Amino acid sequence: MAPINATALNGSKEFSPAKKSLPEVDTEGGSGNGNGTKGYSYETLLETANFLLSRTSIRPSIGVICGSGMGSYWKHGSLAENITDAECIPYEEIPNFPVSTVEGHHGRLVFGRLDGVPVVAMQGRFHYYEGYPLWKCCLPVRVMKLIGVQTLIATNAAGGLNPSYKIGDLMIVKDHINMMGFAGNNPLHGPNDERFGPRFPPMNKAYNYQYRNIAKELAKELNIENIVREGVYTCLGGPNFETVAELNMLKMVGVDAVGMSTVHEVIIARHCDMKVFALSLITNECVTSYDQDDEANHEEVLDVGRMRQDILRKYVSRLVSKFAELEN
Repeated sequence: MAPINATALNGSKEFSPAKKSLPEVDTEGGSGNGNGTKGYSYETLLETANFLLSRTSIRPSIGVICGSGMGSYWKHGSLAENITDAECIPYEEIPNFPVSTVEGHHGRLVFGRLDGVPVVAMQGRFHYYEGYPLWKCCLPVRVMKLIGVQTLIATNAAGGLNPSYKIGDLMIVKDHINMMGFAGNNPLHGPNDERFGPRFPPMNKAYNYQYRNIAKELAKELNIENIVREGVYTCLGGPNFETVAELNMLKMVGVDAVGMSTVHEVIIARHCDMKVFALSLITNECVTSYDQDDEANHEEVLDVGRMRQDILRKYVSRLVSKFAELEN
């Protein structure tokens, strides 16, 4: 089916195809209570994947999630804007995709090329605090796998808990602590479909070691090694920022940066055997003392994102190129 209302946008094609609704299905034994026992079947997600493949000639090998502060909320100067031969498909036009409720969120998939490498980028993600269950937050990752993506690059904005981190630093994620999973909230909760991955996926190598080394070497090449760190990330449900007591507890167990995304996406990606690299932009210093008057806010996340957008655009674009070289 030909796309409807295709318009030219700076050499890109913006597709607005007719909406095709596909039903949400209860998996076997599911209660539909939003706790992961309700989801989309493999066949339904395959229909979504085929829908996307019919709308673009790009066959991406790498998927990129542009998080808060990485261009989710604006176009000019963002990583997604650096994609050439871009074909943009709004989330609301994609069967089964959630629609972002965050004000100002672009909410679209961008197919194209970064440094000549075919990619698909999520310009805006879905969050648990928006009211979506974790399996739905991660739905796009499984769709990426079905359209041929082998490597996921997940970016996010995070609060710096490590006292040596400064606002504007970049943290290569070497591991995570799944706090929501400790409470029984896991995107893999419920019946397992072996076509996606095994019932009990290992997570001790969640973040690809070779990719992390490449990222550290590239930081030296770009002369940004003074702002590039490596550490442990954790995801909390949000949307409120953390209390002083909560942050001090996380600091005690080895967390370097705190956010509200990424961990569940990584779990789903590893479940379906995708390689993963994750990068956090440190947008604020966590308040760990009752004597501090500072308060975290979302505006500073966006401000720091704009401040670092040129570095991030160049860094992630080069990483895509180097990861593709390694895989080829």
